Amino acid sequence: MSLCLAAGALLVPLGASEITLGWRHSVEKTLWEEVWRESPDGLVLAEARVQGSGAGMDPPEGAKLVDGFWRWRPQLPALHEVVMRRSGATADWRVCIASACRSMGELVPAEADPVVLKPCP
Repeated sequence: MSLCLAAGALLVPLGASEITLGWRHSVEKTLWEEVWRESPDGLVLAEARVQGSGAGMDPPEGAKLVDGFWRWRPQLPALHEVVMRRSGATADWRVCIASACRSMGELVPAEADPVVLKPCP
């Protein structure tokens, strides 16, 4: 099993069944990360974490502060895909595999929008 990024006709295999997507909030400038895992049911959001709160990004009840991040496990059903938009008005997404992080622009063209995370065919 492996995850891919799709940008138009381009399909980029990531070579992993778990990745972390990260971005900086446009107002608060704090880091938000989500850990996505491939499962037989689709993509599962295994953990969400944020460095701070405010501007509509308060951690939910039950979140724990660990290593500077509020962390929790969202109770969401598995998804077939995760659609990411790139406005150019904020820093690009980060894609992390086994703690090695790269800008999404290193994986797909800078003008690619939207970019979709999904299981590889």
